[in-house]
Amino acid sequence: MYLKQVLYPTKLFSLIFEMATNITWHDGNVSKEERATLLGQKGLTIWFTGLSASGKSTLATALEQTLLHAKISSYRLDGDNIRFGLNKNLGFGPDDRTENIRRIAEVAKLFADSTSIALTAFISPYRADRDAARKLHQDAGIPFIEVYADAPLDVVESRDPKGLYKKAKAGEIKEFTGISAPYEEPLTPEVHIRTDQLSIEEGVQKIVEYLVAQGLVDQSKLQ
Repeated sequence: MYLKQVLYPTKLFSLIFEMATNITWHDGNVSKEERATLLGQKGLTIWFTGLSASGKSTLATALEQTLLHAKISSYRLDGDNIRFGLNKNLGFGPDDRTENIRRIAEVAKLFADSTSIALTAFISPYRADRDAARKLHQDAGIPFIEVYADAPLDVVESRDPKGLYKKAKAGEIKEFTGISAPYEEPLTPEVHIRTDQLSIEEGVQKIVEYLVAQGLVDQSKLQ
């Protein structure tokens, strides 16, 4: 399949399209509301976005730990991790970035539909792609919470745990967000965290407080 995709992309995508026209959605016997009642929690997606080294993955990892210790089912989907498997055939050009986000939005929606809390940590630089992910969830009646991990460029460059900014400035990495490719900041994120001003613990607490205030998680579980 991978070789066909490289050698005969038009033929492959045509085949996929033809297959997609002969499918039928099968509902289960358990409604979304019944599932939530039986499992004692609501499903939703928390979408972390921000520049590389802005703290997205660190916040998502810490929040996942907090939720799991509170016996709240959650699972973290990390941008780099996803590219080892599901999205390993995608690069970093505009079209591939859009497809990367489209796929992960669908996966996150499935996790959330199961009443788990999906935590996605992706740069997701294009506002239109994030809006499409939001609409996908809204159309399914699933809450979508955008968390903007915000830090100035000079701060994330100084962090640069993987040395990516240095390589991008040296021309060794093409289409690197913030340097040679754009990042479109969220206009109205549900939660805005200045990671250069708040600690990880404070950032997580800010997200938890929002979730509780919106009735998305049971406060009694977080005591």
